[in-house]
Amino acid sequence: MTELPDPFAAWFADKGWAPHPHQIDLVHDQSPARLLIAPTGAGKTLAGFLPSLIELFRDSGKGLHTLYVSPLKALAVDIKRNLRRPVDEMGLEITIDERTGDTPQSRRRAQRATPPDILLTTPESLALMLSWEDAPRLFSQLSHIVVDEIHALAGTKRGDQLSLCLARLGALAPGHRRTALSATVDDPVALGRWLAPQTKILHADPGPAPDISILRSAGEPPWSGMGGRYAAPAVMDLVRAHKTTIIFINTRAQAELFFQALWTENIEALPIGLHHGSLSRDARQRVESAMAEGALRAVCATASLDLGLDWGDVDLVIQIGAPKGIKRLVQRIGRANHRYDAPSKAILVPANRFEVLECEAALAAVRADALDGEALPAGGLEVLCQHLLLSACAAPFDADQLYGEVTKAGPYRTLKRADFDRCLTFCATGGYALKAYDQWQRLVQVDGLWRLRDPRSAQRLRMNLGTIVGTETLGVRMGRRGGRPLGEVEEAFAATLLPGDSFLIGGQVVQYEGIREMTLQVSPAPGREPKIAVFAGTKLATSAGLSHGVLGIIQDQTSWRTLPESIQDWLEMQARVSRLPSADRLLAETFLRGDRHYLTVYAFAGRNACQTLGLLVSKRMEETGLAPLGFVASDYAVMLWGLKPVQDPAALLSGEALRAGFDLWLTQNAVMKRTFRAVAIVAGLIERNVMGKRKTGRQASFSSDILYDTLQRFEPDHLMLDITRTEASRGLVDFGRIEEMLLRSGGVDHVQARRVTPFAAPLLLEAGRVPIKGQSAEDALLDEAALSAELNAD
Repeated sequence: MTELPDPFAAWFADKGWAPHPHQIDLVHDQSPARLLIAPTGAGKTLAGFLPSLIELFRDSGKGLHTLYVSPLKALAVDIKRNLRRPVDEMGLEITIDERTGDTPQSRRRAQRATPPDILLTTPESLALMLSWEDAPRLFSQLSHIVVDEIHALAGTKRGDQLSLCLARLGALAPGHRRTALSATVDDPVALGRWLAPQTKILHADPGPAPDISILRSAGEPPWSGMGGRYAAPAVMDLVRAHKTTIIFINTRAQAELFFQALWTENIEALPIGLHHGSLSRDARQRVESAMAEGALRAVCATASLDLGLDWGDVDLVIQIGAPKGIKRLVQRIGRANHRYDAPSKAILVPANRFEVLECEAALAAVRADALDGEALPAGGLEVLCQHLLLSACAAPFDADQLYGEVTKAGPYRTLKRADFDRCLTFCATGGYALKAYDQWQRLVQVDGLWRLRDPRSAQRLRMNLGTIVGTETLGVRMGRRGGRPLGEVEEAFAATLLPGDSFLIGGQVVQYEGIREMTLQVSPAPGREPKIAVFAGTKLATSAGLSHGVLGIIQDQTSWRTLPESIQDWLEMQARVSRLPSADRLLAETFLRGDRHYLTVYAFAGRNACQTLGLLVSKRMEETGLAPLGFVASDYAVMLWGLKPVQDPAALLSGEALRAGFDLWLTQNAVMKRTFRAVAIVAGLIERNVMGKRKTGRQASFSSDILYDTLQRFEPDHLMLDITRTEASRGLVDFGRIEEMLLRSGGVDHVQARRVTPFAAPLLLEAGRVPIKGQSAEDALLDEAALSAELNAD
């Protein structure tokens, strides 16, 4: 134990522990930037803090010494609790505090006046602190920065914001060291470059392989659907057999539904919780506290519990529905069994037949340690615009100096000076089409330095910082006055409610009574059939890695032996009736059903890309007189139907036609306006928060639509429109995955089937059908039993 100072060595010995090699490595390593890749339960967070704790033990703090940045507010609070324990047990005189959007104003003022030795925060709060005039004083003594769960930030807009903050801290505290922590990294070199120009990469012993399997005892998965509620009885049996279980579900609405189904099976009334981002903060904190105390047997959760919260008593993770990404699955598996010497235990529950294949592909990828991932994109220019405005809030700046500072941030290392100057011009004038309007004249150059035109605007700019542009929501409260907050629902969903309507939130059915002060007032409605709240967020799309894995299983018939018999029969029937999709050919099926002609294209490109493919192909069908009526998309395929048969799918799916159609469609589509609104809010063109007022989503959308139309007409090459085109093509519509599909497909295989095929059947049952040009929706869907009977006729 001579490798650590006495109090630390004694603390480890009292616990009966020995420090892990990677913990000792970080203590002795003096590299300016380090990336530690260590499995969950390997003590990586303590490893990140050990150098700081030892330095503070040897030399008492004289200001802010260590800054810890977390993707989640809840994780910062959890880390504070877990870090406080060893500090107190070793008798160290070290002050620790967290600074997030939930921190009371009185504590924020105290932190600013007398900073703690260690401050735990989020990217948004860090950006706010750096916009203060006294930021140089606050951060001048900074010695260490710890970035936790770095994989969840790099490649995102929040990560862009954090990288710019790190670059700023490099100027304010040039001698600081950076440590990044992660358990799931597909490209360590790229992630290291994101953190700093020269980052040393440290790998911990990966520990035992996880114990992961697919649930077989729940019966046959349905043909389609995403909720997995058929498995609730079997999942409840697993909850009974384990101490504490986290049940991950991919969307908030599905979490509500599965929680309700699980509670129906919970005849013993075991304590089970629900946790997702639309619940009230108090509700989430109650669940987190109960989990920390070991008071819950299970919790149904979304990505809100993906990261870092350390609950050692969790002995099982269940994933309802396919994980949609290998890294996401590995992260969730790590929530179970936070012990370095014991495997994490996880069970996958496929929600439908295609997801059986996806779960098999995910299981094989985890066992092969083959994480999926995409190249980290360049930093967003709208985030840079926000950074320029916040920099001016702190102090006047020199453009040359700030450009040099910005290009030290990983995502902006290749930023061209011309693009920097475009952002600066936008921040100063709003651009050519808007420079006549006083509200966008925000920066002015005086004596060579750029400063705020009106210093009073600093408060408004700070109120609107951040890169998360969520759907506008309204709070939900039980009772008419002073009732308990339950959470929030989307404004668009609230607009559909009439008094007496019921919906599901927080695992209970409530009845809508009215609205008061922008809050829905509800009353209990047990036993009612609910509407389902349309919670914020989009459905997760299957990653490219998993899509390729599914195609590999379909093509490798020797691997079918491990599949359930019903899935083997399904695959064999598809091969007999039609043919099996492959990675190097694009399968297109056509068949007649009733008086409708169907076309199914098996793209295996993810839900967003398949949705976009449906829009583009339907547009092509319209142009060629095929009278399309609608389409529906899944992660694996898109199905279109119309009044006339498609004789040549290859003509509809040619790369040149799709690319040209995409460019034209994008300029005319609501996706552009929706994306423009998000870009404009982040860049500061549109204020989401106005002092003394609450701007509704409808008002913000109205003003953004006017701005969009104005810029399209008078300045089509405006910076905001250029950013919007880039974001739209790779965001909601994911055209890059269509490009990948076109590149790997050597041609189109057209099968003219006699009737609906086994692989097309799930799409007939898929929710989310899109009618074309206002046509009525397709006839009511057949139920699964009738459809199965039709398939078996083959």
